[in-house]
Amino acid sequence: MQDTLERFIFDDAPVRGELVQLDAAYKEVLARHPYPPVLQKLIGELMSAAMLLSATLKFDGTLIMQMHGVGAVKLIVVEVTSEHTIRAMARWEGDVPDVSLGELLGHGKFMITLDPNEGEAYQGIVGFESGQGVAEIIEHYMAHSEQLETRLWLACLDGKTAGLLVQKLPAGQGDPDAWDRVQKLSETITTEELLGLAPRDILYRLFHQEQVRVFDPADPRFACTCSRDRVGSMLRMVGKDEVDSVVVEKGHVDVTCEFCGKGYHFDAIDVAQLFHGHGTHTPDGRVH
Repeated sequence: MQDTLERFIFDDAPVRGELVQLDAAYKEVLARHPYPPVLQKLIGELMSAAMLLSATLKFDGTLIMQMHGVGAVKLIVVEVTSEHTIRAMARWEGDVPDVSLGELLGHGKFMITLDPNEGEAYQGIVGFESGQGVAEIIEHYMAHSEQLETRLWLACLDGKTAGLLVQKLPAGQGDPDAWDRVQKLSETITTEELLGLAPRDILYRLFHQEQVRVFDPADPRFACTCSRDRVGSMLRMVGKDEVDSVVVEKGHVDVTCEFCGKGYHFDAIDVAQLFHGHGTHTPDGRVH
């Protein structure tokens, strides 16, 4: 299975869709940390879901999905850029049981952020109930927050993840029964087909009696956006006093990117240069 993202639209109905399959990009994420099997599956489903949602957007920037929890799973972050790059990471504690997402997170939060390259970021809080999976949560979010009827099917197994999304467009002409028909046809997809068939074969199997127009596929890939400058900015946000205390104790500051594993080393001179002109301000305007 190759990493691919297919976009398609129904010519005689106000319905569009996307289909994603991730192999190498997903394996790159799993190689970074020894994720428990339950968490591997959850990360994979979120990666497919994020890639599918990003394909529905027309903007230059990054879509970010974040789950924060107080249960066994503390944090999951998936980021997809408009260039179809993706990265993901998670934090957990102890054993991760095979229970519902709500139980894994405890009293958690699910957020979707759209961070354009230019302009202000927009963040939406995604509500969910115990027993709901990733697909059901996002369907509910799209219907209530974005007013777009959306259906989602996700599959993740043996180092591969895939997903199918169909969405009713807010306006359009055509067969009034098409949306119900497309949903019923899509519901027949199986995990084995999503992960094992080529995208065009899946679309033919599901919609060969419909008028479907398929666009040129995109090639999703794993890529990390970390850099020394970004890590430096993060250290400045932590604060000079706290960073200096680490330098006093250890003689340096080492930061490892949790997404890709790359390490960044800052010695005492690096830290001094980092905060030069970025000190804290006193009430009279002086910097120290």
